[in-house]
Amino acid sequence: MTLKPTQPHPGAALEPTGDPMKDGVGAAAWADRADRYDLTVDGRPRIRPLSVLEGYHLDSRDPDPRGMTVVAGDGVEVGTVSDVWIDLAEPQPRYLTVDLTGGGRVLLPMGFARIKRSGEVRVKAIFGHHFPDVPGLRVPDRITLLEEDRIVAYYAGGYRYAEPSRNEPLL
Repeated sequence: MTLKPTQPHPGAALEPTGDPMKDGVGAAAWADRADRYDLTVDGRPRIRPLSVLEGYHLDSRDPDPRGMTVVAGDGVEVGTVSDVWIDLAEPQPRYLTVDLTGGGRVLLPMGFARIKRSGEVRVKAIFGHHFPDVPGLRVPDRITLLEEDRIVAYYAGGYRYAEPSRNEPLL
């Protein structure tokens, strides 16, 4: 079990016993959604990287994050944005592909990315050492509903579990 009661009575709050961001508990919990692709009305996978799409581009009025350095919440440069994933049903960016400096590739949900005029993408939720553990994809250019939930939960959990001080009450 990845949780234990904080007190010996029934109904006591539960606290993580392992790595809550990897175990998917508390603030990093995800729903076990279907492990299938979300599809458009014409049956295509709904979220795809721009690099495999024909006829799609970023609006020229918006910043293009490809090539920008990704900086984690602890100030560590973790990699470079190499692609932008587009939601075909609601044409908007949903994820960034980050090529990690130490090797590997992860997705960064747009809701956790802050694209700066300085040419950086800032991620407050997690720290540099967390990036290699971001849940991955089975197929490199498609994402299932379950994979989406696990990736987003991992970043969301970072707001609470990335460092011990985030798990304490604010006064």
